[in-house]
Amino acid sequence: MKISVREMVIFSMLGALMYVSKMLMEFAPNVHLLGVFTVTFTIVYRWKALYPIYVFVFLVGLFNSFSIWWIPYLYLWAVLWGMTMLLPKKMPNKVRPIVYMVVCALHGYLYGTLYAPFQAICFGLNFKGMVAWIVAGLPWDCIHGTSNLIAGILIVPLATLLSKLEKNQQNL
Repeated sequence: MKISVREMVIFSMLGALMYVSKMLMEFAPNVHLLGVFTVTFTIVYRWKALYPIYVFVFLVGLFNSFSIWWIPYLYLWAVLWGMTMLLPKKMPNKVRPIVYMVVCALHGYLYGTLYAPFQAICFGLNFKGMVAWIVAGLPWDCIHGTSNLIAGILIVPLATLLSKLEKNQQNL
């Protein structure tokens, strides 16, 4: 998967955009545009979307510390990327926004559940302890999923814009 210098610059900027958007939304816990960006970049760049996603993950570690809480970031965003990759490329225009919004929301609703196995391993939780950890985080996951659902309305317009910009660049 070879990338050009132009792509390196674009993917770096997109990853930085993800990080800055997360920092700007810190006042509202579990409300952000990371799911929107992850799905959008995956729609447009497919496999190469991993570059901006992991630029974001690296920036989070760099500026917020490579602590134990950061380790799940190495797989959490890849799950959303993978869910998006599994979707058909060609969907009816009326269905696309809804499907993308639901996938984005599902990731938010399952975020704590996806995070839980790592917590269980690191802190020696048994299955019952892991389930208790998941249940304790459900209110936050509800906020996360619902905000992802609402923000997901931006996915199709952003993907359309980014695709047009990429197409225009190729025609130059």
